Amino acid sequence: MEASQLTVATAFSDSDNGSSVCFGDAVPAPADSAAADLEAFRRLSDNLGSVFQSPDFEFCADARIAVAGSPPREVGAHRCVLSARSPFFREVFAKREKGAPAKLELRELVRDFEVGYEALVAVVGYLYSGRVGPLPRVVCTCVDEECSHGGCRPAVDFTLEVLYASFTFQISELVNLFQRHLLDILEKVAIDDIPAILNVAKLCSKSCAKLLTKCIEIIVKSDLDTVTLDKALPPDIVKQIIDSRLSFGLVGPESRDFPDKHAKRIHRALDSDDVELVRMLLKEGHTSLDDSYALHYAVAHCDSKITTELLDLGLADVNHRNPRGYTVLHIAAMRKEPKIIVSLLTKGARPSDLTLDGRKALQISKRLTKSVDYNRYTEEGKASPKDRLCIEILEQAERRYPQIGEASVSLAMAGDDLRGRLLYLENRVALAKVLFPTEAKVAMDIAQVDGTLEFTLGCTPNRSTTNQKTSVDLNETPFKIKDEHLARMRALSRTVELGKRFFPRCSEVLNKIMDDDYSELTSLGQDASEEKRKRYLELQDVLTKAFSEDKEEFDRSTMSSSSSTSRSRK
Repeated sequence: MEASQLTVATAFSDSDNGSSVCFGDAVPAPADSAAADLEAFRRLSDNLGSVFQSPDFEFCADARIAVAGSPPREVGAHRCVLSARSPFFREVFAKREKGAPAKLELRELVRDFEVGYEALVAVVGYLYSGRVGPLPRVVCTCVDEECSHGGCRPAVDFTLEVLYASFTFQISELVNLFQRHLLDILEKVAIDDIPAILNVAKLCSKSCAKLLTKCIEIIVKSDLDTVTLDKALPPDIVKQIIDSRLSFGLVGPESRDFPDKHAKRIHRALDSDDVELVRMLLKEGHTSLDDSYALHYAVAHCDSKITTELLDLGLADVNHRNPRGYTVLHIAAMRKEPKIIVSLLTKGARPSDLTLDGRKALQISKRLTKSVDYNRYTEEGKASPKDRLCIEILEQAERRYPQIGEASVSLAMAGDDLRGRLLYLENRVALAKVLFPTEAKVAMDIAQVDGTLEFTLGCTPNRSTTNQKTSVDLNETPFKIKDEHLARMRALSRTVELGKRFFPRCSEVLNKIMDDDYSELTSLGQDASEEKRKRYLELQDVLTKAFSEDKEEFDRSTMSSSSSTSRSRK
């Protein structure tokens, strides 16, 4: 490359901002000298970059930055390099004891905005090499295969993390670089993601004044409503946006009162988790759940339990659209809460409905989810990522639903044996809680399993230690069906049905385990051989006795613990 063609090169310096930008035309120099300087800078950049990236130099690191997460991770670094390149780190290390290894917590360094491991690596890597590499696809790519990944949420989130970390670490040229990058892609970013960019730009203060101004301009001209703005932005910014809309004639003065006072009262009741108050306000007749967009509001801003209670009122159209053309399911996809999505689908929400710009809830969910999170392997018994669950639920909803009937072959084999059915359902749901805890919780919460009495075999609750009966003994002879049996069976059956409908992968695993085990036990118990049948009954007795003894021991330890606690408080 000729010296005259070199427009900008990043170089190291001992200036206050840690690095400088050297323009090739600023200092006239012979071509050979300029080329030699450029080559020297390139080699220096490569060498320092390898010190940071290569595991061969790991033993040299005398500082570590811990990043919280699952699993937690660390970035090794050298205090001399960080201090020379960043005034922020120079001040941090100056306060620490000399010679002692330094371990820093990232969340203590960057307090107002969450920065991930990959973003930290990008920023620290720049401090070493003076170069900015391409955005890491592993965290900047969403699940939607049709997306160009230029302005989807994963790409935006990573850019914001690097921007704010650079601002915190006082790396001004990196702040400018990523501010320009965001300005270039703003037109590709979904309008619902612009407030997130605006908030980070405001945190960066004067360093990102251009970005802040541009975001405000975009929101002023957008259809983002006042309720959304109030929840997403600081009050002073909201006022500035509303005043600008009025001055430009984009909205009428009456928009200041939208939503009206009756809708606001319902929203405040939802904020207080008071569905009974919502019911009372509706009886006054001034507004309805649909007119106040109460279900949209609850799905976007309230606990999932409130959404379920609101749906149970049966007074809202689950496919109602708000002024922006979003159905409640579209809002739920943005919220990324599996329980809410399943609740809406079971009430008749249509996954095929499109937004005004042609997106379905599934596409919304995909563009919000990092491909690395979606494809990450989850061990059995560990919680599945909510983002992936939302996508799987919506994908299943768009397919033809499997026939909802018996849970599997095993339940059908139980025939008219009610006790066998109940035990099967209890065991299946209990196994699901162990293997697939997140999926099981979603299904159980919607089926309201917690409001029913658990079935046990060969165990009677110790009423001396509890004032409320929490289980039902299935070993009573003769066994008679009771209301609590039916309530529990309906809840467990509903849980299994929801699992088959929205989590077929998990259901297939449970089917295989339950069918194999149940078939083996059934054949053993019904075998014509007297010896095998006797052995089967002996095993039943041993298991029942062991369970009863363990339960009694647990009850005694509970009573002992309670009494000792009472004595210690006297």
